[in-house]
Amino acid sequence: MSIKNYKVAAALAIFCTLLWGTAFPFIKVGYAQFGIEGNDIGSKLLFAGARFTLAGIMVLFIFLVKNKHLPKIEKNGIMPVMLLGSVQTFGQYIFTYIGIGFTSGANTSVITACATFFTVLFAPLFFKSDKLNICKIIGCVLGFCGVLCVNSGGGVTVNTLFGDFMILMSTLSAAAGNFISKGIVRDREPISVTGFQLLFGGILLLIAGFVTGGKLDFSSIKALLVLLWLAFVSAAAFAIWTALLKHHPASRICVFNLLVPVFGTLLSGIMLGESVFGIETIISVVLICAGIFISNMQIKKRCER
Repeated sequence: MSIKNYKVAAALAIFCTLLWGTAFPFIKVGYAQFGIEGNDIGSKLLFAGARFTLAGIMVLFIFLVKNKHLPKIEKNGIMPVMLLGSVQTFGQYIFTYIGIGFTSGANTSVITACATFFTVLFAPLFFKSDKLNICKIIGCVLGFCGVLCVNSGGGVTVNTLFGDFMILMSTLSAAAGNFISKGIVRDREPISVTGFQLLFGGILLLIAGFVTGGKLDFSSIKALLVLLWLAFVSAAAFAIWTALLKHHPASRICVFNLLVPVFGTLLSGIMLGESVFGIETIISVVLICAGIFISNMQIKKRCER
């Protein structure tokens, strides 16, 4: 079945959010294995840079194996791909890693979920075929309520303005990255675009990490395995996601992002032994699934008599 088929696309979008959900617990494990302290922003940026640089190399290697040659980006495509890497990888994650040191995990999860709202609401401004309707609005509201529910015990606060602003900037970067990505891959190969943007954004994060004094200890085999998994998550999820954006409206695909905090919460409970399996988790899953279903309903116009 083709990726152009929406049922296939929906299944792949859920798979991407599941992969991204695994990043929540694995990043925590990675910090512990690499000896990264909570306030060590430089090492966190270095860790993220290593992850995305390696992810970019993975994607480009897969392209090489599949096509027997390295991907090429024409001259007029270099700047757009660099822009995508700067916004979707470097911008999104540098704001995230700065922000999480100044706000709560619940605030981060809730504000990050706003990326779905931004994508759905602003997509019609960039793509005429991606129209806004009442179903999309209701679906986003239900999904956002689900995100609030899954974080109901996490202590959402209102006195962390700087950290919340940084996370908001990260969220805006993610939404902008979806729009830029969809525009770039319209006439280009999604895999090559993904590989180069991850590589470029990862290198920028590495530079930022080195400049801010970051250090990583690669002596632990477990730490290297965690880094490899996180790199694979980024490589696979971003490659598939970029291909989905090429063939489907951004609003219909990006609404699945609401599942990321749910998968992250559930997997954190399984892997890290955190207490997350309460009634609020079940309610959040129901609300988010209902939101995704409703936002993808097609409104049929009444036939004129």
